[in-house]
Amino acid sequence: MSLTLRTNLGCTEVVIDDDGGLKRFYQIAEILSNDFKINFTRKEDDFDTIDWEFRFRSHNMTLHYNIYNGVSIFPTKTRDALNKDNKAVVDLANVLEGRMFSIDLQRNIA
Repeated sequence: MSLTLRTNLGCTEVVIDDDGGLKRFYQIAEILSNDFKINFTRKEDDFDTIDWEFRFRSHNMTLHYNIYNGVSIFPTKTRDALNKDNKAVVDLANVLEGRMFSIDLQRNIA
């Protein structure tokens, strides 16, 4: 598995699964909650989009799901994100990628 970084929103966005569904979104939310002790501070659920905000190493981020674009994480400020916010997204992506690979590997073995 390889996560994709893109800058379409005016900030660094890590695309976790570009055709992922709700199951993948909740899997990532669970990893963030359990492994990183992250609390979601604001949850906005719409028909085709979900945005859950959280803090990671003092940076505000959003876990995002869209029925058409999949699952991603980006700085909550998007276009106003600072370089250090974008770097924090990349740092989280690097750690999250390893954790997701481990979980997917365990599921494939079982």
